Amino acid sequence: MAFSKPMKQASLDLNLNAKKTRKREFLAQMDHVVPWARLVQLIAPYYPEGKNGRPPFALETMLRVHFMQQWFTLSDLAMEEAFFDTPLYREFAQLQEFARLPDESTILRFRHRLEKHKLADQILAVVNELLTERGLLLKAGTAVDATLIAAPSSTKNKERARDPEMHSSQKGNEWHFGMKAHIGVDADSGLVHTVRGTSGNVADVTEGNSLLHGQETHAHGDAGYQGIQKRADANPAVQWHIAMRPGKRRALDKENNPIDAMVNQVEKIKAQIRAKVEHPFRVIKRQFGYTKVRYRGLKKNTLQLKTLFALSNLWMVRHQLMAARG
Repeated sequence: MAFSKPMKQASLDLNLNAKKTRKREFLAQMDHVVPWARLVQLIAPYYPEGKNGRPPFALETMLRVHFMQQWFTLSDLAMEEAFFDTPLYREFAQLQEFARLPDESTILRFRHRLEKHKLADQILAVVNELLTERGLLLKAGTAVDATLIAAPSSTKNKERARDPEMHSSQKGNEWHFGMKAHIGVDADSGLVHTVRGTSGNVADVTEGNSLLHGQETHAHGDAGYQGIQKRADANPAVQWHIAMRPGKRRALDKENNPIDAMVNQVEKIKAQIRAKVEHPFRVIKRQFGYTKVRYRGLKKNTLQLKTLFALSNLWMVRHQLMAARG
C-alpha cells in the first residue's frame, strides 16, 4: 500500500507571519497619505546636519517616529522600548534590522526642536494645503466646538502642585480638571483648519471667533456659543447659526404648533451640520487614544494637539487620497 508523503507547511506556500494586522494596515495607509516629502522640506532647515560627531538619524525617520508617538500614545521612553519589542515600528521608521535605534534622548531632542520652532502649526498648514489642492477642504463655512482634555489632578509630583495652567470646568453635574481643545472645522468635510488650546475654565464662546479662518460666510456652533455675534471680536460678514438652548427646544410644541414644528426641523438641520465637528475629536480620542495631556503647560500640549489634528485630517480622508494616488 502506497502512502502519500507528509504534507509540509512550505508546500502549501503558507506564511503564518503574513497576516495583515489592523496596526500594520493602519501604518500602511498612513504611509501612503502623509506628505512626507513636503514635511521633510519644511523641517529640514531646522534639523542638524551632523558635521561633527555621530551622524544624526535621517529626518524622515525621526518624523515617522514622532508621528507613531501620536498615533499610539507612546512617551519618549515607551517609543524607544517599542523598537526592541515591535519590528513593525522599526520597519515603518525605515530602520535596518541591526542598525542603531533612536533612544529616549534623541526622540526628546527632536520633539523639542519642533516645539522651539513652532513647526506643529506649519505641519497643520502643509497638510491642509494638500487637502485644499485635492478639493477636500473648501472653506465656505465653519463649524466650531470644544472638548475637555483631562490633566493629572494629583499633587504627588516634583513640584507638589497641580499644573497652574490647567483649571477645573463643570460639564453637566460633573467637574473636570484639565484644558480645552477648541477647533474650527470645514462645515462641508469636517476637516480641522484651526486649533486653539486654553485652560479648562475658558468658555467656548470666548474663543469662537478666533476659530474662523476669515474666508467663510457662515459659521455653526452649539448652544454654548449663544451671543457670539454680539462680541467685540465678531466679524459682521459672517452669519452665525447657533443651536437653541436644550430647555427651550424641549418646550417646543411640535405636535400642535406648526411654527414650533418648523423651528424644530431647522434645529435638526443645524445639528446635522454641527455633527461634523465631532468627528476629529472621535479620531484623536478613540483612534489615537489621546484622552489626557502628556506635558505640563498649555504651550506644549497645544502644539501636540495641532499635530494630532493634522494627522486626523489625513486619516479622515485617507480613502480619497489613496484613490487619487491610484
